[in-house]
Amino acid sequence: MLLNITRENHIPLHQAERERDRLPPISSQSSSGLDRGPKLPYPSLNFISNHRKEDGSHSLSSQFILPGIRHGRELPPICPNVRLKHQHRITVDNLPPEVRARFASDPVMALRTKTAKEFQEDIEKATVSGDWKHVHDFYLTTFGSFLELNAAFKKDASPPFNTIDDSGINTKFVNAVYDALSLTPPDAQRAVLKGIINILLREWKGSRRTKDDLRAYFILVQNPQCTSPATYVIYAHLLRQIAALAEADHYFLMHWFKKLSQKRFKQLVERLQLFISTRLFPVKSEELPPMAKCSWWIPSATKVLSLLNAANFISSTPILPFVDFYNPTLDHTDFMEDYRIWQTQGNSTRFTFCQFAFILSTVVKKAVIQKDSEQQMISMARQSLVDKVSRRQRVDMSLLFLNIKVRRVQLVSDSMDELTRNRADLKKKLKVSFVGEAGLDMGGLTKEWFLLLIRQIFHTDYGMFTFFKDSHCHWFSSWKCDNYSEFRLVGVLMGLAVYNSITLDISFPPCVYKKLLTPPVVPCDLDPPVGMVTFTLDDLQQVMPDLSHGLAELLSYEGNVEEDFCTTFQVSQEELGVIKSYNLKPGGDKIPVTNQNRKEYVQLYVDFLLNKSIYRQFTTFYYGFHSVCASDALMLLRPEEVEILVCGSPHLDMSSLQKAAQYEGYSKTDPTIRAFWDVVLGFPLKFQKRLLHFSTGSDRVPVGGMADLNFKISKIDASTDW
Repeated sequence: MLLNITRENHIPLHQAERERDRLPPISSQSSSGLDRGPKLPYPSLNFISNHRKEDGSHSLSSQFILPGIRHGRELPPICPNVRLKHQHRITVDNLPPEVRARFASDPVMALRTKTAKEFQEDIEKATVSGDWKHVHDFYLTTFGSFLELNAAFKKDASPPFNTIDDSGINTKFVNAVYDALSLTPPDAQRAVLKGIINILLREWKGSRRTKDDLRAYFILVQNPQCTSPATYVIYAHLLRQIAALAEADHYFLMHWFKKLSQKRFKQLVERLQLFISTRLFPVKSEELPPMAKCSWWIPSATKVLSLLNAANFISSTPILPFVDFYNPTLDHTDFMEDYRIWQTQGNSTRFTFCQFAFILSTVVKKAVIQKDSEQQMISMARQSLVDKVSRRQRVDMSLLFLNIKVRRVQLVSDSMDELTRNRADLKKKLKVSFVGEAGLDMGGLTKEWFLLLIRQIFHTDYGMFTFFKDSHCHWFSSWKCDNYSEFRLVGVLMGLAVYNSITLDISFPPCVYKKLLTPPVVPCDLDPPVGMVTFTLDDLQQVMPDLSHGLAELLSYEGNVEEDFCTTFQVSQEELGVIKSYNLKPGGDKIPVTNQNRKEYVQLYVDFLLNKSIYRQFTTFYYGFHSVCASDALMLLRPEEVEILVCGSPHLDMSSLQKAAQYEGYSKTDPTIRAFWDVVLGFPLKFQKRLLHFSTGSDRVPVGGMADLNFKISKIDASTDW
């Protein structure tokens, strides 16, 4: 074995400090423990978890799991009883030049030259001969220390690799070593686990973390052995140490994780999810230590999972869909108690899953919002009842509901008048009736009211919204007027739909839901702007694809932009048949767009279209929505999840609808029913959506899936001449 003694390039302390200061925070949380998230728009730059920081607090978030660990640079005094005056202290600066020594940025290591190909050859030879000694020795040595891990898997010992862009690890070699581990005899696998135990015990006592330490953790956390409950004690301690790293270290790991292949990245996520699920609901309770002795397991694993979620979020193209971070096991926990603790004990050291909302499925979040809504409904109804009794007035059960009575011919105006008159009752259960029509609202009239009202308001002739055929979505009309109250009505309707668990047939682009959560809770001071999001061309693409494409061509144009495009920082748009011009910046009509300022022009143009030109309209819409859905539960939601709550999911699974269907007068084996499903399952997607729209009022699926639809096929004993 060849030994190549080297040390990495030394980085001056002041330069390292400057680089560290430039790193964005991974999390901001007090050392007292896990705090509740601040009321910030989702997603915030606080990737790990959203926690409230007390004023003046600068402690690291990693200390929530291990509050007893001291900062690595707090070294004990050599002679605690000796007190020296400042001017007489001996420091490195006071030493003569000949005795000064430079500190290595990373420890000295031995570089071993085995390649992935050579390792694979060793595996093949051992498989044929049955002699696994060389392979066993390799595993035993490699997993003996952080030093050996870096020696085996680091690409080159000379470059420091102290960047977020490159971990310096030969990931192909790491994958080959881990993939072959399952083929080796049990003693080699035990040697790896024993080595990891010794490493964790040794490194737990260490003080200073180098980039080589991070590389070692990065390698160890990918170990496929951690899938088995038999290894969970070791895995838990590994996760604990990773979770306790400093923010800057988390930042490096996050960027290294996003460089993994989709396959390896998904395996990491699934391994952590399985660990959390098994700890919550173990198959055999005797396999794991008592929960009381390892209450830190789930917080540690959840925080490491949040690193992967952050890596997925900052990736230019998400590595996994955000739904892959949901843990369905949590659907069966007492999530309302978790939510209550998160609400009431924001500064408590107690861990809650609501602090890491990415792990909660939309089913859980919908249930939280519904139960929160029910509590508010009950509270409002009780208050109305108490007020009546205290004034010795006759109690009418209609006080318990938000009663809307409208005429079909004056649907919009009557609805607006009713919602304005009953503004204080918006959080009561909704009941709708139509003038001159008998019948009780058991849910059908409410759905019909929503359907007719949305269809009329969003019609292009009504003028409130513009429909873009290329993107198949509606957008706010930018015309100026003195009264925007009808936009408030649309916001209230969306809020009532979420509040009363009704799916709406609305086609807003995703950026509307981003604006709706900016901020997710209405600010106490009405002066701060709402719905102002920094959008990009990708967001504009979802609304106006042709214009977005044209602006993208402007950015990539290689000729002279000023001479060839003849454009200024002034834009024009049509409002109610009149062309109006607006300056994107002061004096914009006199500022030409050039190769140098075209990026600024595009950014200002996008901001004008998606923010400023519709600010009054959207602000009114925003306050209408939040007048109904004023709940802390909104802080748990992503924009995509708000869209699913309002409109349902666009992904149809008619086979699931077939399984959930109910029959009256038929059985599922009757020839008529079998023929019906043969036809429906053979429909193209367009006709399947039409069937769903005909039977439910919407062509989208509610949060709980097709199983939540009340789809019943009834036999009518009447003439078939219909």
